[in-house]
Amino acid sequence: MSMAGKKVPFAEGKEEFTEKKSRFIGHIFQVTSTQQAMDQIKKMQKEFWDASCVAYAYIVEEGQVMRFSDAGEPQGTAGLPILEVLKKEGIFDVLCVVVRYFGGIKLGAGGLTRAYGHGAKIAVDAAGVAEMVPFRQGSIPCDYSLFETVRSLMPAFDAQEDDVEYSDHVVIHFSIPDEKFEGFAAQVVDSTSGRVTPRKGEVSLRAKRVK
Repeated sequence: MSMAGKKVPFAEGKEEFTEKKSRFIGHIFQVTSTQQAMDQIKKMQKEFWDASCVAYAYIVEEGQVMRFSDAGEPQGTAGLPILEVLKKEGIFDVLCVVVRYFGGIKLGAGGLTRAYGHGAKIAVDAAGVAEMVPFRQGSIPCDYSLFETVRSLMPAFDAQEDDVEYSDHVVIHFSIPDEKFEGFAAQVVDSTSGRVTPRKGEVSLRAKRVK
């Protein structure tokens, strides 16, 4: 799988809800290997040692590894619905752990499946989803008189200001989705009557939030 276009968690996320007195706590983590996933799972099992269940699912290594555990719940009612949410969202390099504190009322197989799936979904929503997008680095040397003019053009092209150098003139260092660089550069040239021309830098992949 190409890294460009791959969807990953935007950040760590946590959310919880209660179903028939059982408390469910969903967590999302960014992981890139089986070992990293298992290390995080062990941390969660230690943190929630008193929970009734610590079920999980993860997808790593460019989607080649997908694993889950019901962690003592009836087969297919915990880890699998968590995994199905991750697959439906289309995200990779992700671990989802849903912790359950039993409230005394049995939910049945169908109820458990829905609850663990919901726990995963609200955790994903809390974390957000990002897409790996090629970003072009660039720089814009300009006179102080044109600084704010150039700066005002950046948001419309999703350009991010990384740094600004101040000397006898200003140099704006920025990052922008690679596909938008040419349009942005043309707008800068046009808006400054040809007095300012953005300079191209290297391209690297960055996570851009899409959800």
